[in-house]
Amino acid sequence: MPKLRVHVTITLDGYIAGPGQRLEDPLGEGGTRMHEWVFAAWEDRRSGKGGLDVEVLDRADANIGATIMGRNMFGPVRGEWPDESWRGWWGEEPPYHHDVFVLTHHTRPDLPMAGGTTFHFTDEPIERVLERAFAAADGRDVRLGGGAAAIQQYLSAGLVDELELSIAPLLLGGGERLLDNVGTTMAGYRVTEMVSSAAATHARLVRK
Repeated sequence: MPKLRVHVTITLDGYIAGPGQRLEDPLGEGGTRMHEWVFAAWEDRRSGKGGLDVEVLDRADANIGATIMGRNMFGPVRGEWPDESWRGWWGEEPPYHHDVFVLTHHTRPDLPMAGGTTFHFTDEPIERVLERAFAAADGRDVRLGGGAAAIQQYLSAGLVDELELSIAPLLLGGGERLLDNVGTTMAGYRVTEMVSSAAATHARLVRK
């Protein structure tokens, strides 16, 4: 049965992004440091090297047929769209290559991009968005991207099947905390794996 999965990097003090996200700093202040393990693993994968961190990246991409993300993950524009010139952080060929559903209070027309990615901007209830994502995924899993608020909504609704948290060995001190505002939801998960590389600790949690 298809699953809703979360794969994110988190700091020791619980943040998945730094404060002050803006065009020049899409991960917020200090956010780039927490993803150093990702950048190194990308380079290893491109050069044909393996290793635990590469395995985690591969696992995050495996069997994903659609993505859901929050408005902040799509870009730095807030409130009403002044125009439709902002097309995401990723250039004309985003890395998704499937349908991406962007949660927003301010909808705009669908945005087809090169490589098979189409962004859909929706203000529908999160349950309906998940239904649409599963339909688009056509039997594969759906990945839930950031930001923290989007993940918290789906966790609080009991809709997330699996989380893989890559724990970066640093303290950020501010920004967006992942597990705030979810009450006792996390008591419904169990840790099925926890392994460490030199750069990060990777914990897999599944719903009980």
